[in-house]
Amino acid sequence: MSQFEQASSQPAAEAGSNVRAIQKIRTMIEGFDDITHGGLPIGRTTLVSGTSGTGKTLLAAQFLRNGIAHFDEPGVFVTFEESPTDIVKNAQSFGWKLDELIEQGKLFILDASPDPEGQDVVGGFDLSALIERINYAINKYKAKRVSIDSITAVFQQYDAASVVRREIFRLVARLKQVGVTTIMTTEREEEYGPVARFGVEEFVSDNVVIVRNVLDGERRRRTIEILKLRGTTHMKGEYPFTITNEGINIFPLGAMRLTQRSSNVRISSGVKTLDEMCGGGFFKDSIILVTGATGTGKTLLVSKFLQNACMNGERAILFAYEESRAQLMRNAYSWGTDFEEMEHKGLLKILCAYPESAGLEDHLQIIRSYISEFKPACIAIDSLSALARGVSNNAFRQFIIGVTGYAKQEEITGFFTNTTDQFMGSHSITDSHISTITDTILMLQYVEIRGEMARAINVFKMRGSWHDKGIREYIISERGPEIQDSFRNYERIISGVPTRVVVDEKSELSRIVKGVQDKTADGEFLEDL
Repeated sequence: MSQFEQASSQPAAEAGSNVRAIQKIRTMIEGFDDITHGGLPIGRTTLVSGTSGTGKTLLAAQFLRNGIAHFDEPGVFVTFEESPTDIVKNAQSFGWKLDELIEQGKLFILDASPDPEGQDVVGGFDLSALIERINYAINKYKAKRVSIDSITAVFQQYDAASVVRREIFRLVARLKQVGVTTIMTTEREEEYGPVARFGVEEFVSDNVVIVRNVLDGERRRRTIEILKLRGTTHMKGEYPFTITNEGINIFPLGAMRLTQRSSNVRISSGVKTLDEMCGGGFFKDSIILVTGATGTGKTLLVSKFLQNACMNGERAILFAYEESRAQLMRNAYSWGTDFEEMEHKGLLKILCAYPESAGLEDHLQIIRSYISEFKPACIAIDSLSALARGVSNNAFRQFIIGVTGYAKQEEITGFFTNTTDQFMGSHSITDSHISTITDTILMLQYVEIRGEMARAINVFKMRGSWHDKGIREYIISERGPEIQDSFRNYERIISGVPTRVVVDEKSELSRIVKGVQDKTADGEFLEDL
């Protein structure tokens, strides 16, 4: 259940509405009641349209199953395509025992599929017999919810679309007359185009929902859109969703509120000098981003951050998308960090996966599931750039919002890495849309000093705190990360063409005195100087 849903069998009314406002029935489908502002209007028909394989039948079945499980509301499932046996078998993969609900009289599956020998169940162009069968089942089982899957099968049997439209309208009118809330599915030919295949289905329904399964870059991306809810409000636009072992899970990113608490408690990065550069460490519950070229030491900082959390008795999860468990453990051990021991103590969980193994919505769901189960104080993702490959900027940004928003909601400190394309010199961290969502940004880069390659680190951004603005040398030794003095006698480090600066000692002393004066409290003398 999402943070915005309330498990109540009472219908939800529009906020600020009067007594005659349209009442809504909760579907209890994760995220759906958020984007519909409370669920589906009671006593009305909602058309769910999508291409083949978008999850229409699943949504219709889940609507009925949740009504029974959460509110003890019986339902009727009218199938035009699949047999009742297939529907029951398919539902078992989600842990739904529809056969038991049927035996208990909570669910009835009405088989309206065409007779394989050519004898129509509905007969001619007249759906009167089917309408009466549905009405009888509703009355017998005292059904509150009905799902019809799918009316496209009716249109495919007959050529006269206008006549079929009339009969479907009769069916919808009867369902509204008996007061049931209905989901009716239909197919469309394209992800973006006409709402339904025959162009008339949407006109007989009060509400229209569109589900899509679009090839976004190199991966499939499922989205859902509320096209209309007649007489009531809803959230606009497409929202990503995934299908889990519990059914449809929608991520209503637009419903997230910036209401999470902000902590003043500091936690260590695991590197003493870096804590000093950050004004005493990271803020608890903040989002930290380490960005730099490959090999600059991002994963090393992740290891030290996780090690420090576990040493303090806090749980942590590492989501790795570029290295295997064996590689991560070997590398960490060479720096004095024993991941295996942390896992053995139950303080650390390491999850490795190829980014291409699933869509971003699936990865987001996996991350949320493990956080919910393990309840860590800290999480790390190494790296975000691996997940960004082959997807659009919009999809990636929605993923980032989903991860960071959930982490902040659960008061978890997030430590993420991002690999830049440019090996040396300045690079943009705003192109990936990550920088505006993070609280602290650490920049790592290669620089050429005295004919040798060196690494540099600086605190590029830290919200709500003073931080060291110097660019310091970052060394990786057998003891792990070592941060040394700033490249004080060099300029243009970030641009990748460092230049040695000749320092005038008298001017430098004046600069130091002025800096101390700026930091001295009012009325104090510079005795220490």
